[in-house]
Amino acid sequence: MPVDWEDRYQNGAVARAEPAAVLADNAHLLPGRGRALDLACGLGGNAVLLARAGLDTCAWDSSKAAIGKLRAYAREQDLPLAAEVRDVVAAPPEPDAFDVIAVSRFLERDLVPALIGALRPDGVLFYQTFTRTRVSDRGPRSDRFRLADNELLRLFAPLRVVVYREEGRVGDLTRGARDEARLVAYRPGDGEGASA
Repeated sequence: MPVDWEDRYQNGAVARAEPAAVLADNAHLLPGRGRALDLACGLGGNAVLLARAGLDTCAWDSSKAAIGKLRAYAREQDLPLAAEVRDVVAAPPEPDAFDVIAVSRFLERDLVPALIGALRPDGVLFYQTFTRTRVSDRGPRSDRFRLADNELLRLFAPLRVVVYREEGRVGDLTRGARDEARLVAYRPGDGEGASA
């Protein structure tokens, strides 16, 4: 049975969101200024971190309840954050629109080309979501919404990888970052990567 996110956000079953580990642990890779997007933001943990880092931040989600709560929090904290109810699959980001895109615990493979295209030259992607290889029951039940081994690397192959972590079932399963893949990658700037 699919999760009714609108109901969960409306009834407070989801607490204030924290930023994804991939973003929090690698915030030093953020640009000093620019435009950022928290895609499928939920309650906006990533958006809040991005706005506090001084980025002009957009936060998109299909849940009216989540966006309402995020807007109220952003006003209360005086954050440069515009939260919008938006079906990100039907209305993906425009090309060359963002210096940073953060996506956590959301997977829509058909959206990947639009995400790559939405990054400006030198724009950075922070992506974290669930994998099929796992050690717990956290995350979606359906493998459709989980990554195959190294799939995140393949999906975003046009980008230059800066950080990648996917521990699977290797080593001590009680430690580390399990059940998810984490990627930080950027779109090479003009002239970068061109053959000499």
